[in-house]
Amino acid sequence: MNKAKRQNIFTRLRDANPEPTTELRFSSNFELLISVILSAQATDVSVNKATNKLYKVANTPEKIAALGVNGLKKYIRTIGLFNTKAENIIKTCKVLIDKYNSDVPDKREALEELPGVGRKTANVVLNTAFRQIAMAVDTHIFRVSNRTGIAPGRNVVEVEKQLLRLVPEEFLLDAHHWLILHGRYTCLARKPRCGSCSIEDLCEFKLKAE
Repeated sequence: MNKAKRQNIFTRLRDANPEPTTELRFSSNFELLISVILSAQATDVSVNKATNKLYKVANTPEKIAALGVNGLKKYIRTIGLFNTKAENIIKTCKVLIDKYNSDVPDKREALEELPGVGRKTANVVLNTAFRQIAMAVDTHIFRVSNRTGIAPGRNVVEVEKQLLRLVPEEFLLDAHHWLILHGRYTCLARKPRCGSCSIEDLCEFKLKAE
């Protein structure tokens, strides 16, 4: 795919959605961090449903830490891997309290040291909370990047590096939001909705659906 096609693709995606953001509901950097940890191998809908109740009771490191692992589990048991996530979140809350004055750090290294926070989670927080350029490559972005030809790669790290290198600079800050939403609602895994896709004519996927 050439530079002109990428420019046109992201221009169209921006025109359709000028201010994209995550579909996770949050009202603070801390809430965002917890929601993103919970969203691993889970849908944003399921996370929002659980955190809607949780954050009314506990939405600071101190309050969630006070719930304890078993107390937290009661709120998140409908989310996949809730046992492990509860343990990691309680540990993360204690690190934030002890090391960061209960604030969420804005550096990748610090974020990735938090229990339950990997590269993708750190990228989401850096981009969404702190408006730093970062590509949080999930299954949707991996699929769209490879299928369309925007930024092919054999694994998520390769795709992340390709996106950072190939996406035109003016779109870098919001690119991962446009791509995840495109993958979630249009460029579906089993049967992409090519007929209603705004970038179909620019996409280099050879097996386009009707």
